[in-house]
Amino acid sequence: MPGDDTINSTMSYEVIVVGAGHAGCEAALAAARMGCRTLLLTMNLDNVALMPCNPSIGGPAKGHLVREIDALGGEMARNIDKTFIQIRMLNTGKGPAVQALRAQADKKRYGLAMKHTLERQPNLHVKQALVEGVEPAGNTIKILTDTDLAFEAKTVILTTGTSLAGRIITGEKSIAAGRAGENAAYGLSESLRELGFSLKRLKTGTPPRLDAKTIDFEKTTLQSGSDVPLYFSFALPPDTSDFPVPNPVYPQNGLTPWRQQIPCYLISTNEKTHQIIRSNIHRAPLFNGSIEGTGPRYCPSIEDKIFKFADKSSHQFFLEPEGWETSEVYLQGANTSLPEDVQLEMVRSIPALENTEIIRMGYAIEYDYVPPSQISSTLETKSIPGLFLAGQINGTTGYEEAAGQGLVAGINAALKVNGKQPLVFRRDQGYIGVMIDDLVTKELTEPYRLFTSRAEYRLLLRHDNADLRLTPVGYEVGLIDKERYDAVEARRRTIPAEMERLSKTVIVAEKTGDEMEQHGVPQLGRNSTALEFLRRPEASYELLLALGFGNPELSRDAAVQVEIETKYRGYIEKQEVMVQRMRKLEEKRIPVWFEYDEITGLRYEACFKLKEFRPQTLGQASRIDGVTPADMALIMVHLERARMNQ
Repeated sequence: MPGDDTINSTMSYEVIVVGAGHAGCEAALAAARMGCRTLLLTMNLDNVALMPCNPSIGGPAKGHLVREIDALGGEMARNIDKTFIQIRMLNTGKGPAVQALRAQADKKRYGLAMKHTLERQPNLHVKQALVEGVEPAGNTIKILTDTDLAFEAKTVILTTGTSLAGRIITGEKSIAAGRAGENAAYGLSESLRELGFSLKRLKTGTPPRLDAKTIDFEKTTLQSGSDVPLYFSFALPPDTSDFPVPNPVYPQNGLTPWRQQIPCYLISTNEKTHQIIRSNIHRAPLFNGSIEGTGPRYCPSIEDKIFKFADKSSHQFFLEPEGWETSEVYLQGANTSLPEDVQLEMVRSIPALENTEIIRMGYAIEYDYVPPSQISSTLETKSIPGLFLAGQINGTTGYEEAAGQGLVAGINAALKVNGKQPLVFRRDQGYIGVMIDDLVTKELTEPYRLFTSRAEYRLLLRHDNADLRLTPVGYEVGLIDKERYDAVEARRRTIPAEMERLSKTVIVAEKTGDEMEQHGVPQLGRNSTALEFLRRPEASYELLLALGFGNPELSRDAAVQVEIETKYRGYIEKQEVMVQRMRKLEEKRIPVWFEYDEITGLRYEACFKLKEFRPQTLGQASRIDGVTPADMALIMVHLERARMNQ
């Protein structure tokens, strides 16, 4: 480990990160890579980058976010590329705005690979300790632990996951835990309250894990991985030559033309399953009052699904293997906190699982979080300078959302240490900007999760152009090297150049009729430029190459963007106009001294919400629930008057 610390009562750093989950790993790596002497504290070094729930990365909006993390210089994309057991492109039958990658991880290898990266990172120390308190002390923040050591730093990032006063519930049983096998952090939760933070409760859950050796895969539907190479990272593909042969308990488990993969398997519940759950609903903690926190509406427990969707005769479950060398299978879609005997009866009511053994029971977990009205768009808390919050402590759910916040918090902590201006992401820059803006302008009523529908500019925020949007930002803060930056900028120049070339390339109808017919597309009725041809629904850049009108030296990524920019040009231009209109409000900042109480005619609800969230710009103010266009007009008038009187 780098450094030569002498054991003192208090050890000093520039950045301290509390928690080594997905948010903590990104925060610590970003701060260290930006030159700050950084400490990462975790209560268990064996659980770095743990996947306590779904062993997967990506999906709609989440996959976009992982690519943005990579474009900025983060680690999640590279780590999942090294350790996935299956990868697929989702929504290929839909438009490019909602297409996204999703990969199944080898969850143990994922954590070990991330731990290896942390241990090799210069400027970064990793230590095991349970953090019990935070104490602001002048220009530093002191961290108190369960050991005799204390630590202090100019900036501290709390990435506590579900550990704050965490409680695991299965049936009538309840234990204090941050997640299965880990302590809850009651001291830190109380410390935050003493510092004046408001804390509330949320709930999430996990499904049972099954023994693959006891599953009848003949009664499942196969879900194979991609036959073509796919990766999250824009960097070079990792070396996976040392991967073991997939576990033989999984049928059709192996080779694709480019990489070994393990398939997933689809099954469904039935009326017997539903009757078992209905008969035991009085024993479900979610329904008998044992659970106080609000759970995620978009990812309900199976007992909640049966209750809310009583008309449905079945619900889909996915059998997702958890690694190359384990027989443990994740039962995706079956989140539950039902008693153990009911879980076993429920699982065995499904034909493919009639003889299945449960390795780990499902459980619900309830925990404290800090409502994010108490942080700014930099993820720094409003009341304590230098203290940042990232991940589930802000009320979000999901590894990808946590990692994105961790990266932003790590960047801004390092910038603060070095006396530089903070980095704030706009909604038109990326899903990272959408997520953080939602957190600081909207009141949470359930755990927050990203969806493509949350992004009003989603055609601009595609997964394929994340590096074009954000790599210059990563380069500017020091997380992207010059070689990678230059490669992205070179590709940026090739796209309009290729579109210009295609606009001057003429396809003669009479000479291409037979070739069109051979490729199954209608013949041209008249001569056309290659660019006009590419706008047709049945056309693709791949077809242009086959017809001899494409550029064979153009990279695959650039070709994809040429095709999208051509086909969706009108829609893209409309969204770009919307961005420019909104930019005027986004650039008008609201000073911290601005008093909403002094605005005559401002409605009480709007005044209350504006004082609670303290928006940093007029754009943010306009997105706060309860603030109307009439309220905005009053704010703009009084803001201008206040500035003139300064």
